[in-house]
Amino acid sequence: MINTLLTGAVVSGSLIVAIGSQNAFLLKCGLKKQYALSVATICFLGDILLISTGVLGIGTLLYKAPLWKDLLTLGGVVFLFWYGYQSAKSAWKGSSHLELENSDIAQSWLKVVLMAMAITFLNPHVYLDTVVILGGVTAQMEPDEKLLFVIGALIASGGWFYGLVYLANKLIPLFSKPRTWRILDSAISCIMCGIALKLAAPLLSQYI
Repeated sequence: MINTLLTGAVVSGSLIVAIGSQNAFLLKCGLKKQYALSVATICFLGDILLISTGVLGIGTLLYKAPLWKDLLTLGGVVFLFWYGYQSAKSAWKGSSHLELENSDIAQSWLKVVLMAMAITFLNPHVYLDTVVILGGVTAQMEPDEKLLFVIGALIASGGWFYGLVYLANKLIPLFSKPRTWRILDSAISCIMCGIALKLAAPLLSQYI
């Protein structure tokens, strides 16, 4: 029970923590004190919808189709290894960085909210992470385990988004340092490759 909850938190957190357009936008709002709490809530509600769809919706349907379940799990393994490799490469080269100066934040609440919704729901990477990857990671789990996984994933999601709002001013100097990104990328690489190996083991035992 606790292991499944932690797995959900770790996998989801590792995917969310990579600073993409969604998180950069939220950090900007936090720095400028412009409706950051509303943006964090939209990001979190988006994760509730998409993670639940990937794990309890698509994942549950695929659980009843063994071949598709194995294929989705294999896809998850491949992606996790690739993600781990990319993170390791970024750590080695020190190529990750945080850009906050590319665009201005709209002044009105409505414009900020619409922008947050667009960044959340029109980003293909969000669907890959929450629906495809998490669906693949949980394809081998029983229904009750999936629910625990979702709870763990949403704890990580909520903690991250609302934590960014609270810590925005403190995080910017930290993530401006290449060393921080090297450590973060190294940790993500280890986590992703470890989870991939754990997922691959049952598949190998079935077909080898």
